[in-house]
Amino acid sequence: MQKLTNATKGSLFLFLLAVILFWFKTYAAYQIEFNLGIDNTVQQFLLFINPLSSALFFLGLALFFKGKTQQIALITMNFLLSFLLYANIVYYRFFNDFITVPVLMQTKTNGGQLGDSALSLMSSFDIFYFTDTLILLALVLLKKVKPSAEYRKKPARIVMLVAVATFLFNLGIAEKDRPQLLSRSFDRNYLVKYLGAYNFTIYDIIQNSRSASQRAMADSSDIIEIENYIKANYTAPNPDLFGKAKEMNVIYVSMESLQTFIIDYQLNGKEVTPFLNSLANGDEFFYFPNIINQTGQGKTSDAEFIMENSLYPMAQGSVFVNKAQNTFQAAPAILKTHGYTSASFHGNYKTFWNRNEMYKSFGYDYFFDAEYYQMTEENTKNYGMKDKPFFKESMPILEGLNQPFYTKFISLSNHFPFKMDEEDTDFVPGDFGDSVVDHYFEAANYMDQALEQFINDLKASGLYDNSVIVFYGDHYGISENHNEAMAKVMGKEITPFEYAHLQRVPVFIHVPGVKGGIQEQYGGQIDVRPTVLHLLGIDTKDYLELGSDLLSKDHRQVVPFRDGDFVSPKYTSVGDHCYENETGEIVDNIACSTLAEKARAELSISDSIVNKDLLRFYQPEGFEKINRNDYQYLGPEFDLMKPSGE
Repeated sequence: MQKLTNATKGSLFLFLLAVILFWFKTYAAYQIEFNLGIDNTVQQFLLFINPLSSALFFLGLALFFKGKTQQIALITMNFLLSFLLYANIVYYRFFNDFITVPVLMQTKTNGGQLGDSALSLMSSFDIFYFTDTLILLALVLLKKVKPSAEYRKKPARIVMLVAVATFLFNLGIAEKDRPQLLSRSFDRNYLVKYLGAYNFTIYDIIQNSRSASQRAMADSSDIIEIENYIKANYTAPNPDLFGKAKEMNVIYVSMESLQTFIIDYQLNGKEVTPFLNSLANGDEFFYFPNIINQTGQGKTSDAEFIMENSLYPMAQGSVFVNKAQNTFQAAPAILKTHGYTSASFHGNYKTFWNRNEMYKSFGYDYFFDAEYYQMTEENTKNYGMKDKPFFKESMPILEGLNQPFYTKFISLSNHFPFKMDEEDTDFVPGDFGDSVVDHYFEAANYMDQALEQFINDLKASGLYDNSVIVFYGDHYGISENHNEAMAKVMGKEITPFEYAHLQRVPVFIHVPGVKGGIQEQYGGQIDVRPTVLHLLGIDTKDYLELGSDLLSKDHRQVVPFRDGDFVSPKYTSVGDHCYENETGEIVDNIACSTLAEKARAELSISDSIVNKDLLRFYQPEGFEKINRNDYQYLGPEFDLMKPSGE
């Protein structure tokens, strides 16, 4: 009995207690916080055991110390792992995703402006995720456990061996249930489900190291196979529409967090977006209701990247943050050779999403950020300037640009957590039992009013009749974590199939003198650039892009998500399941297999181009390479009408 009493007061007891508490806390977090899509008992078993190898390995590192140092190391490691778990929990509550190394780099860039959103995702219950640290700390401070007087190698080595054996056992079962898990999976949910949040972090660090080395090892031969694939899949423009907007201005508007379900939706008998509804049901704009948002962790910045380059974003992190020094052949640079002036307008500061660096690589002449606007308290909210004053104050600058111009406006008001100031809108929020979903409707209504104001101002200025105008939803606004409320909104259960189709974002394209209307074809954000360039009379056959002209009779309609799932006119692939669109029912996976290979091939090609910076080895005919040093965005104290680089 005395030996047992002494054991419970020893350092090994403290270690085992730490492992057990941390193991079960992590498993509880998996069940409470994450929606990992557990489909069978094998996956449930793996979810239960996968925290064990991480707990043994990382906490076991403390056993290589002795005395009080061992206790301090154990508690410190426990806290760091708990903090990583909690950071993932908060991040997942909104983004339905896990933190990666590039996301941490983005936090350095955007962290100060993300504070309000992060705080809104926390709750008093969250102290639970640090209770094991507090228990260990209390035991040590109250001297309920004795520090070991000497370092004992054998227990430390045994713990390390058990940790490695547990991980290999875990990985073996995971590979059997999900073959080629590490080599072919684009989906972080799968990696966490099978291997655990902590092992995923190690995997992510390794992957990012490999990405850095890929660029260093790449050479011009890597582009040949990619060029052959892309040119073999080139989609010729619609001859009836090619060049219909030749030498016209181009105005893009990013509609923050706007999803297609909101178009024509009525709340309490009142249209949420009456102006956009009028565009969708009229003939001044082409309206594309089946465009899929293809963004990854970079969200708005990913949407910008896709629209400008017709390439996919990165699987982890944001291209804007991690690859800003790459060579790109973006739309502003392409149009520069055709005499266009380019500018981006944004009611936030230029460093947000690293835009002041990325835009240099894209070849933007001007970047009108928050420094050009009246950023008063009544004009700002959340991430910057409210949409109505933003568009109003942008008009004089827009009218002063040399024509033809290529411009982009990034709206902000319809952003999580969506609640608007009382003076901005009288639209009544929803009543679906979820504040995020409820306020989404009033924020969308406010943005709709701002867009109508902007179009009216364009008409009054005379620019409307000489400009191609593109409105596009940038990414989802309501994540999978709000499916219960969204089931009430949509009047049906939000299955994985339904959630995939909720990823549709509206795209509107106005071409002066061309009759529009509803376009039912499926497409992705990646398809917008070739569509617009063809309307301008610029053939994209010599550019390395993966989109296809939405208005072409040969338009490709297999639309990949960034995680490797896809949507097509007949089938939708989500995880391990293939759904028939007409019924929403699961069908034999063979129906999706060929389409899945096409989706994965495109993602792989895009990843090679981006990660290896392959466009530095490719020069399209007539394209003038951008020199980043020619571009500086120095603020309003400099002459607005003098193009950067002159």
